[in-house]
Amino acid sequence: MTTTEPTSTLDFDKLGGLVPAVIQDADTNRVLMVGFMNDEAFRTTRATGVVTFFSRTKGRLWTKGETSGNTLEVVDILTDCDVDSLVVRVKANGPGVCHEGFASCFFRLDVDGEWQTNETPTYAPESVYGGAR
Repeated sequence: MTTTEPTSTLDFDKLGGLVPAVIQDADTNRVLMVGFMNDEAFRTTRATGVVTFFSRTKGRLWTKGETSGNTLEVVDILTDCDVDSLVVRVKANGPGVCHEGFASCFFRLDVDGEWQTNETPTYAPESVYGGAR
């Protein structure tokens, strides 16, 4: 059942102007990555239909796929009860979202206290990013 509620503004104050955005494949429900959005990144994502983040290391907006071409097309966006976190369900365009060459950034599994790669890469990152990232 869907109810209509007044539109709320996301609470960007709790994390210093950012909200975490969990990116989930809309078809498989697999978590692909987690990033952060500020108000401008959120508005850009909504306006373009392509996921845009705020890069904490670069100090600027970046659209997923701007280098690799592996974009994330928005299917829908959900927020939690505190309106301070997002789940963005997407159609992933490309062989993977991880800069290390995997379909998902979550490819390491804790096995007896050690991180082990639990899948095969889906593309060669050096062919997309060259030697620098």
